[in-house]
Amino acid sequence: MPTAPPADAPSWAVGSVVVRRIDEIPLPPQTGPWLLPAATAEVVSEQDWLRPDFADRDGVLRLDSHSFAMVVDGLRVVVDTGIGNGKTRANPAWHDLRTDYLERLARAGFPPEAVDLVLLTHLHTDHVGWNTREVDGMWVPTFPHARYLTSKAEYDFWAAYAMDEARAAMFRDSVHPVEEAGLLDVVDVPAGGVTVAAGLELVPAPGHTPGHIAVRVTSGGAAALITGDCVHHPVQLAHPEIGSCVDIDPERAEATRRALLASLAGTDALLLGTHFPPPTAGRVVADGDTYRLEPVPGRAAAPASAGV
Repeated sequence: MPTAPPADAPSWAVGSVVVRRIDEIPLPPQTGPWLLPAATAEVVSEQDWLRPDFADRDGVLRLDSHSFAMVVDGLRVVVDTGIGNGKTRANPAWHDLRTDYLERLARAGFPPEAVDLVLLTHLHTDHVGWNTREVDGMWVPTFPHARYLTSKAEYDFWAAYAMDEARAAMFRDSVHPVEEAGLLDVVDVPAGGVTVAAGLELVPAPGHTPGHIAVRVTSGGAAALITGDCVHHPVQLAHPEIGSCVDIDPERAEATRRALLASLAGTDALLLGTHFPPPTAGRVVADGDTYRLEPVPGRAAAPASAGV
């Protein structure tokens, strides 16, 4: 199993909002070739700016599993919940994890009982795992006082989908218990996005899944976009045509990626990658006909306190 990342939660200031990265676990080196098969070592090695942070010297991609947490409009918010502990998974990198994710979350000022809002960019296994935790042999909502939000298009797609057993099991342990507790809200996300709190917006980013959303944070003239899986890795800035092996609609995913990157290029907005390894965030810079990421490393921040 990969070594756990450092305990500190790096953070980025977006106006008065502090966005913290809550690490779960680095993903193993074989993740890159499986997830983004067109991102070969040769393709990766052509982009010097990817090394050493986003790829190793042999052109192997680095990827992580983490959440983002912030206080917006007085609400404690978590974006995506990773893989989770103790879950039976077909992918050995996700199977029966035992991480200290909840302790990291609490140290950052987000104990589960205090979280108000959980935003799910989409309903894939590695984004919903900590929706629940095991208590007395039962899967119960990890965040008992939170509203869990995902897009209606996402929910409706999977509700009608003929799932294999592995995916059905994931819904049984990580989605259905939240729904049965009355904590799951499905939200219509129109083309222009929808505001769920002052400074917090859900933005449609379809293709990886039909109802995939990104999350936009704005405060004091500053902005950040949390990717979910519309961009898995910075190599896709240089090659937006590179898609994931699990994109449901690859052409639409590429179109979404190109549109989002074009909207961010040349602005001061931060791009925060849900699977980007440290430094995780950066600004999108035009580079010929495509883009590169200008890294913005996170900084240590005091834990979020009540009312902050």
